[in-house]
Amino acid sequence: MSSTWGNRIKLSIFGESHGPAIGVVVDGLPAGLPIDEEALYAHCARRVSKDSTLSTPRKEADHFSILSGVYRERTTGAPLAAVIRNTNVRSADYKDIGLLARPGHADFTAFVKYAGCSDFRGSGHFSGRLTAPLVFAGGVCKQLLEEKGVRLGSHIYAIAGVADTPFDPVSLDDGTLAAVCAKDFAVLDDQKGEQMKAKIRAARDELDSVGGIVECAALHLPAGIGDPMFDGLESAVSSILFGIPAVKGVEFGAGFAAAGLRGSQNNDPFYLAENGAVKTRTNHHGGILGGISTGMPLIVRAAFKPTPSISRKQQTVSLTDSAETEIEVKGRHDPCIVVRAAVCAESALAVALAQYLL
Repeated sequence: MSSTWGNRIKLSIFGESHGPAIGVVVDGLPAGLPIDEEALYAHCARRVSKDSTLSTPRKEADHFSILSGVYRERTTGAPLAAVIRNTNVRSADYKDIGLLARPGHADFTAFVKYAGCSDFRGSGHFSGRLTAPLVFAGGVCKQLLEEKGVRLGSHIYAIAGVADTPFDPVSLDDGTLAAVCAKDFAVLDDQKGEQMKAKIRAARDELDSVGGIVECAALHLPAGIGDPMFDGLESAVSSILFGIPAVKGVEFGAGFAAAGLRGSQNNDPFYLAENGAVKTRTNHHGGILGGISTGMPLIVRAAFKPTPSISRKQQTVSLTDSAETEIEVKGRHDPCIVVRAAVCAESALAVALAQYLL
């Protein structure tokens, strides 16, 4: 089993949902870069469950301990290692379901791949809990990108068919990113946010769950970052986004909607800005052409499936005796993953961009 990503900046995530701790090792960071731990704690806190009617009742503060790679508030050049203790596990919730394959989960595929040896409690290494060390690593990379003038942010784009106001793909500004990232429920339109909350609570009351979409942006990214073909920006960003549990789709700019446009509609006309920089009037390309950044805002969206852990009875099979049976999943689960996923996708984007800019 390997949970390592990257070549210039290497990320390795370890641990399991109900183990003693989870953590991450980030290799390849240059020495001498400043690290603000207080800002890093604030970044990680954005992933923490705050309202049990909208997310999991499991309360984990995600307090991290940096073991190496930082000294006197600067990177040392050594691998940056950090652990986050699991302090609120309740493994008894999983003793009755044992090796019953939970629909929508990786129980079946993990059983086949690892010969029944993987830890199924709280989904083990397949759990969304493992996004906590990803958020830590992304918080580090985000700070280092900000030193180079690049600003990142994210918001809830849609939940259960209710859509927020999209990021302006041409004139999005730093203040808008900062303001939405500071919210507990990260939407631009608070009225739409209340409608989303109602959808989540209704699904929870019906022992069900809902999915949605997260939109991320990177501003002030220089033109010329990335490579064609397999080492393009889309390839790097997509590969790490798909490492987030429950992500089932990724699109840039106009994304799938571009398939319904004509070339004359989808093409973004070039012009010279007052400072002489080459810009585009529109941004259907999402800031990337040919795998290389154009200098326009990088806009990427990730689609998250509904939380597979629902309390309704479902049909399944026993992985030990191959018998058909029913399962009723217990435990503490998010009725909607998307509420806490915005910062996860944003962190993944930060790590991907660090590959090219650090």
